[in-house]
Amino acid sequence: MRILGLTFVGTSTAARAPMSDFLRTAFGLHTVDVDGVDADVFDLPDGTSFAVADAGGMGTERTVGFLVEGLDEAVERLRALGLDVDPEISANERWRYTHFRAPDGHLYELVETRSDATARP
Repeated sequence: MRILGLTFVGTSTAARAPMSDFLRTAFGLHTVDVDGVDADVFDLPDGTSFAVADAGGMGTERTVGFLVEGLDEAVERLRALGLDVDPEISANERWRYTHFRAPDGHLYELVETRSDATARP
């Protein structure tokens, strides 16, 4: 498995609108539309994305996405290590991804940029 970096961080909050307004006002960030994502997505200058979803919208309070080369192989590697990995790989217009529960008990993601994506994650 080859980890290329962190690509995505998301937060799930009852204060979605105030949090998104804060990111716009304090940090000067702008939302981008991503089909298949029910969250306010902000692209950062380094190519990573930060998403703000409604409470319970991501199935967890926070999530961190590790950018990988070869998502299918990475999923098999984690399963071989006995980790709990989503049964199916999900996708939106930018990424293919899956969630897994790490030994610390927290939920994380493996993310692969779709080859047909028009924007860098």
